Amino acid sequence: MIFNVRVSPRASRNRIEQVRDTLKVYVTKPASDGLANSQLIDLLSGHFKVKKYQIRIKSGLKSRDKLVEINATI
Repeated sequence: MIFNVRVSPRASRNRIEQVRDTLKVYVTKPASDGLANSQLIDLLSGHFKVKKYQIRIKSGLKSRDKLVEINATI
């Protein structure tokens, strides 16, 4: 599965919202040193109930708009 994700770093709390065809993810970590990206993967793994290694950021490592792929084999 591939998702469009919009990340908002330095939020007051962690949460995930569905906005049309995009997931809007609020993370408390700042965007420096990849902290927000690692917290994004943690949140998505808990939300979709998959392991962290099954989630990959395909594009947008240094952007708020990301393309995230989840390889969940059933």
